[in-house]
Amino acid sequence: MNLELPVIQPNEHNGARRPEWLKVRAPGGEDYARVKNMMRSKALHTVCEEARCPNITECWNAGTATFMIHGDTCTRSCAFCAVKTGRPLPIDLDEPRRVAEAIASMNLKHAVITSVNRDEMKDGGSIVWAEVIRASREMAPGTTIEVLVPDFKGNLENLQRIIDARPDILNHNTETVPRLYKHVRPQGRFQWTLDVLRESKRQGMRTKTGVMLGLGEEPREILEVMNELRTVEVDVLTLGQYLQPTKNHIPVDRFVHPDEFKHYETVGLEMGFKIVESGPLVRSSYHAERHV
Repeated sequence: MNLELPVIQPNEHNGARRPEWLKVRAPGGEDYARVKNMMRSKALHTVCEEARCPNITECWNAGTATFMIHGDTCTRSCAFCAVKTGRPLPIDLDEPRRVAEAIASMNLKHAVITSVNRDEMKDGGSIVWAEVIRASREMAPGTTIEVLVPDFKGNLENLQRIIDARPDILNHNTETVPRLYKHVRPQGRFQWTLDVLRESKRQGMRTKTGVMLGLGEEPREILEVMNELRTVEVDVLTLGQYLQPTKNHIPVDRFVHPDEFKHYETVGLEMGFKIVESGPLVRSSYHAERHV
C-alpha cells in the first residue's frame, strides 16, 4: 500500500485569488431555475444554496438537489459553514410530505437529504428525519435515498430511528482532522463521528463520509484520518477543497493542488474504500447518484 506523503505543490493561499482549477460559472440555466422555483413553491431549503456549493449549476441543471430539512438555522457554529447559527423555528411536521412530493415531482433517480443540527431537541430531530425517509419511499418508490445526518451528539438511540427507516446510503461528514475539531467544529467530537459511522455499518448500512482540505491540516493527518475511517469500514469517501464562504469564517490555509487530491484518491482505493471522490470541487453530494 502506498502511504507515502504527497509532494505539496506551491500555490496561492491565505486570502489570495483562487487558482484556475477552482473557478466556476455563476448559477443559471433553465433547469436551474425550474429546481429553484420548485423549492420555493414548497417552502423547502437546499444545502446547495445555504452552503454556497460551487457545483450548484451542474447539479441543478441535471435536475438534482440536496434537500435540507429542519429549516435554515443551525444550533451549532462551525467555523467553516455558511448556514446561519441561532435559535431555529419549531419543527415542521408537514415537511416530510413536502420533501417527498418534491422528490416525486422531480422524478429523481437519487435524492440526498440533509439537515441543520437541532441540538435543542431531545430527539435531535430524528423523528421527523425518519418520517421524511418513509414519506419519500412511499411517494417516490423508484428513487434511492441518501441521508447526510448530524452526529446527534453521540446519541445512538436517535441515530437508530434513521437506520430503521433504511436509507440506501448513510452519510455523516468527518469534515476535518481531530486536531482541528476544537477550532473548526467546536460542538462536534471526532469520536461521535466514528461512532455514527461504525454503528451504521454494523447494521448493514452503506456508509459515506467527507473531509475538507485546506483548513490547516497536514498531509500526514489526512492519511491518519483515512486509516481511522477504514477501521470503521466506511464505503465511500469524498475529499474536497474548503472555500471560505464569508470573511467571518475561518480563512483558507492553502489551496490544495489537483495532483495532491489525486494522490489521496489512489491511496484511498488501496486502503479499501469502495469509492473515493477526490478533487478541488468535490462536495459530499457531488456525483452522489454514483455512490449507491
